[in-house]
Amino acid sequence: MLNKIDKLSQTEFIEVFGNIFENAGWISEKLYTQKPFKNFGDLSKKMISIFEDANDQNKLKILKSHPDLADKTKIGLLTEDSDKEQNHAELDQCTEGEYIEFKNLNSQYKNKFAFPFIIAVAGKKKPEILNIFKKRILNSKKIEFDESIKQVIQIASLRLKILKIKFL
Repeated sequence: MLNKIDKLSQTEFIEVFGNIFENAGWISEKLYTQKPFKNFGDLSKKMISIFEDANDQNKLKILKSHPDLADKTKIGLLTEDSDKEQNHAELDQCTEGEYIEFKNLNSQYKNKFAFPFIIAVAGKKKPEILNIFKKRILNSKKIEFDESIKQVIQIASLRLKILKIKFL
């Protein structure tokens, strides 16, 4: 498996790993320079470390690149990963009332924090996500920034696990 990954050209590598962190190909570009990898865990750890070591401004850019949850006007514009994740959480099947609730929460959240609400939706459904959303919107900017960073890492880790399975 790693032999396949290590043999990828830079273009192919970035195509495969470029959206592990939402629309942040620069992370996969930096990761490419750290080949060869001992194992997939080594690759994953290095990729997450690149994000963790980034300055807050670059982290904020990644936070801002995440889509709003259950925004039916942008469903066709999501990255393939985000689309699958939101569909598994049934966010594409909201009632009109749920869409309005998400839209209002998304707007309030972005007005308060200047980035969209981010949650690793894997294993969660709409009611749980809405409940968490309503609680987190009450957080301070610092707490929510830190929580969003944790969620981005969790999303990236889940995406890496899916890629690992594809390469086996």
